[in-house]
Amino acid sequence: MPIKGALFDFSGTLFRIEPVRSWLAATLAERGVRVDEAAFERYAAELEAFGALPGGPNPKRMPEELAEGWAHRDENAELHRAVYTGLARQVALPDPGLYDALYDRHLRPDAWRPYPDAAEVLEGLRAAGVRIGIVSNIGWDLRPVFRAHGLDRYVDAYVLSFEHGVQKPDARLFRTACTLLGQNPTDVVMVGDDRRADGGAAALGCEVRFVRHLPVEERPDGLRELGLTEKVA
Repeated sequence: MPIKGALFDFSGTLFRIEPVRSWLAATLAERGVRVDEAAFERYAAELEAFGALPGGPNPKRMPEELAEGWAHRDENAELHRAVYTGLARQVALPDPGLYDALYDRHLRPDAWRPYPDAAEVLEGLRAAGVRIGIVSNIGWDLRPVFRAHGLDRYVDAYVLSFEHGVQKPDARLFRTACTLLGQNPTDVVMVGDDRRADGGAAALGCEVRFVRHLPVEERPDGLRELGLTEKVA
């Protein structure tokens, strides 16, 4: 059946956050903090192990006091910041201002890169009359990222978990998105990288397709390969 609407996840699907080392280096430079190479590598490895970069690797070690917050982190902005700065604080950084500065860094559009084929696929769908929505588990407003990278013009609706107080795979987020697009879920495809979270759209009758969560350089045409524009009405 031809698709009339397309929903996309954000992180790992259309965009990718910068690597941990780049995130840390940029923040240190902005704060004017200098560390030697050994210390830098240690900080980067520890921050990655604790999953302190939103959109980056998940924690390998989860402090007990943050576990509950982690499970609900994308349901409101305050909790999202508290959890991620709490994870960063597990690492003894040389400047106490770095914890909030690291969090603030990941909010900036230049910390994110679109996948190489993102604009092409969105443009193709839009040109074919397909309505496009973004459905993301996130604790902050990602619209400026889309605007800065020129992709906002393709998007008809944003449904962000922190604005609704629920997270994927909760079907309410996908239902809201379909309603905003004015489409029946059975005419909508959901594209994401997380089989559990993004797969929740299937409960409404949406077709679900997955891309691999890989660095930008390693996935030049993962969206294009889905053949979405071949299924338009």
